[in-house]
Amino acid sequence: MKRLIALTLLALFGAGALAGCNTVGGAGQDIEEGGEAVQDAAS
Repeated sequence: MKRLIALTLLALFGAGALAGCNTVGGAGQDIEEGGEAVQDAAS
């Protein structure tokens, strides 16, 4: 029973970590694209 609980918690933690990475990565891409748009407008 303890092993099942440990595996479940590990799976939930792993899924949360992956979702967090994707969110931060997406935000970084959005900020980069916004910066490029400002640079293009200034040129």
